[in-house]
Amino acid sequence: MADIAAVPLTPTSPPHGTLARAERFVWLTARVLEQRLFAHHFRDGAAGPVETALEAYRNADGGYGHALEPALRGPASLPAHTARALHVLDSVARCDARRAEDVCRYLTSVSTTEGALTAIRPEAALPAVRPAGSGDAAVRLPGALSATAPVVGLLHRNEVWHPWLFRATDFCWQAVESLDAARPGDVVAAVLFLDHAPDRARAEAAAERLGHVVRRERLVVLDPDAPGARPAASTAPGSVPGHTPGDRRFPHDYARTPDSLARAWFTDAETERSLDVLAAGQQADGGWPARRLPGAPEPAPAALLEARPIATIEALRTLAAYGRSLA
Repeated sequence: MADIAAVPLTPTSPPHGTLARAERFVWLTARVLEQRLFAHHFRDGAAGPVETALEAYRNADGGYGHALEPALRGPASLPAHTARALHVLDSVARCDARRAEDVCRYLTSVSTTEGALTAIRPEAALPAVRPAGSGDAAVRLPGALSATAPVVGLLHRNEVWHPWLFRATDFCWQAVESLDAARPGDVVAAVLFLDHAPDRARAEAAAERLGHVVRRERLVVLDPDAPGARPAASTAPGSVPGHTPGDRRFPHDYARTPDSLARAWFTDAETERSLDVLAAGQQADGGWPARRLPGAPEPAPAALLEARPIATIEALRTLAAYGRSLA
């Protein structure tokens, strides 16, 4: 690792504050894309360099690959990579109709007949199994809410309309409104859809019902002091440092911002305790642990190294959205 003295830190935060420690971590470990994202969100960096860095992951079919989602290696376009790309574009206010046109063309080519995107198949990204630009392997798999809802939600948030989006929206409504004994990852995806679905009355009703499911099924940790409640990087033999095992979810994992519909699921005290847990999750090196991508294999060290800056930037953005000091 490079010597810390050589890292170009910006002297605008206390040297041992949350943001300064995270900045050191990002400059020492992150890809160019995440370095540009950090600069944009926290150091008044422009959006253009983020777009330029993201372009390197785009394929001719309109999708994204090349391990943009670090857990999925290989060059081929996959829905999870494309969801990550849309999230990046949205975060820098560059997810407009012009940029989304090619993405929607790709999504159309890999969706099911009902317009849904498919669950993760890590091996499909490898050239020997699925060449870049080929969507045939994906359409044979069932649609998944966890893959479809985040993409649809982001496109609606940015007022993008495309023929594929109508079918995909119908799929999301049906899947969200039938969720009962849900998995946490499905709930997170459902919230991303409901927060931006055009039919606000329907979204609010669906979110209220889903909140009852989350609490009834105990899909959220409300008492961080209970034994085994707090997330911790795995230290078991053979584990990779910096990886959060399991699928524990806290209120902030569902309500990433105060204006999310999921915020109403939790009391002020529950939310504040959750944010305390998030803030305390910053590790000694300044970064946050990465959560395992559902359906993806145990991350290799290189994939984890690329995933942790993403988790770090998202943690900082959530804390900032709730008004927590990053000093």
